[in-house]
Formats: sequence, C-alpha cells, structure tokens
Amino acid sequence: MGEIIYGDELSRELKAAMKVKIEGLVKDGKRVPCLAVILVGDNPASLSYVRGKEKACREVGIESRMLHLPQTASQQEVEEAVLSCSEDPGVDGILVQLPLPKGLNPQAVIHKVDPSKDVDGLHPLNLAALYDNERGFRPCTPLGVMELLKRMGCDPDGKHAVVLGRSSLVGTPVARLLLNANATVTMCHSHTHDLAAITRQADILVAAIGREKFVKADMVKEGAYVIDVGINRMADGHLCGDVDFDAVLPKAAAITPVPRGVGPMTIAMLLHNTLQAYQWRLADEYVGL
Repeated sequence: MGEIIYGDELSRELKAAMKVKIEGLVKDGKRVPCLAVILVGDNPASLSYVRGKEKACREVGIESRMLHLPQTASQQEVEEAVLSCSEDPGVDGILVQLPLPKGLNPQAVIHKVDPSKDVDGLHPLNLAALYDNERGFRPCTPLGVMELLKRMGCDPDGKHAVVLGRSSLVGTPVARLLLNANATVTMCHSHTHDLAAITRQADILVAAIGREKFVKADMVKEGAYVIDVGINRMADGHLCGDVDFDAVLPKAAAITPVPRGVGPMTIAMLLHNTLQAYQWRLADEYVGL
C-alpha cells in the first residue's frame, strides 16, 4: 500500500516556517513583504482563488494588495495597472490572475511584469532562467510538485520521470524542473502512441492532462511515485484527479490525493516566491535576469 502524501499538510508546515522567517525580519526593522494581485472581471473561480491567496498571505504575514479592474477594462488599462505595481518599490511580487476576460492578451500583460517581481514565474526571462537552470522564479504548481517529491523522499536524480501533459503552465515546466534535477524525462500527450507502455516505465509519474481518473492501475509501475495535478469535477459534484486513486494506491510507493494534494502547494509556492523576491530586494539583489 502506497503512502498518501497530503499537500495541505506540507503547505501548512511551509507556511509556518515562512511566518517565523517574516516575523524575524520585521522584528529586525524590515518592512512587511507585499504581494500585489491584479484581478480583471468577476469570474467566480478567479474571485475564489484570489480570496484564498489573500487568506494565505495573512497567515504568514505578507501584505496583499488587490487591484480589481472591471470586466470592461482595456488592454492598456490592465497593462498600466501591472506597470504601476512593477514601478512601486513597496511591492515585492506581482500576480496577474488568469484567465483574463476574452479580448485581452495575457502574454502582453505578463510581459509588463517586472521579472524580479514575477512570482508566478511566467515572464519569458524567468522561463529562460528555468530552461538554463539559472536563478529566477519557477512556476508555482511545478515547484509544488518538486516539493511533494521531496516529502516523498524521492530524489529524481537518475530516475525515469514521465509527465502526462505538455501545457505551458504545468506539464512543460515540471518536465524541465525534473530534467534540471537529473531525471530522464519523457513527456506524453494526446498524440502519444502506446501511452500505457511508456507510463509503466515511470519511476516518477506526473499526471496533468485534465481527464477524470485517466491513469489506471495497469498504467503504473510497481513502486512508482505518483503526483496527480489534475482537478476534475465528477457527475456527483465531487472532485477527483487524473489518477484513479483507489486503484493506483496499492501499487504506488507514494501518491498525492485530489483534493488535498497539489492544489494547496501552488499557493504555498506563491508565498515562497514572494518571500524570495522580498529577500532579494532587501539585499538589493536583482534576480539575475
């Protein structure tokens, strides 16, 4: 029977450590770290995510500023909001809540974020730093995946990692992080032939394809480390991942559940990146981009 690794438990531990760190810095006379979140429109899911991020900031002692623009905001207005935060010396991290309303160009908006405040790790210069394995900010969900592997006691060095999914937000960057950690990485997607034959070779299997309980037990190697990034709502309203959890659990060395798995780690890594940006700014160290 595999070990179940709960991301919410690890997230609480990481946030507790960050809280102590921030309290110490503030006690020494340093200012409070600040995260600016730019939200455009009233998408219910985005509003919920932003509230969760604000709550997490309060828990660790990070100031959160929300710039809430109307659904009708123009491209120029959104970009000006980002530039205002980029130029504000009191702001350490900037997060643009995605997706943006239709008609707006998210890439153009992200390009306006100061790379040294890009705590989402989506600016092209931070992505280049990821691919060159240089200092910079890493996308939050992939970074959370790597932290979960640490908690599993899994060192990727020399292992075969298979990533299901090639999205720019999760699949592709997590594959690069694994490669940077000296794993041998195979990326699979909707055009991959004989997918199960490949996944059965995986020492580390990361599922991020958005298909309900897609990964079955016969697709998983005995003793594999399984990270389920997927979040799918079933017909009965309950959430499940991309992995058939109950079927795969007996074969895995360790596995993350859905919910309470990768999701909480994404916000924890956002706070981690914000604290890192703050500390670099305190030391007057640009992030090397």
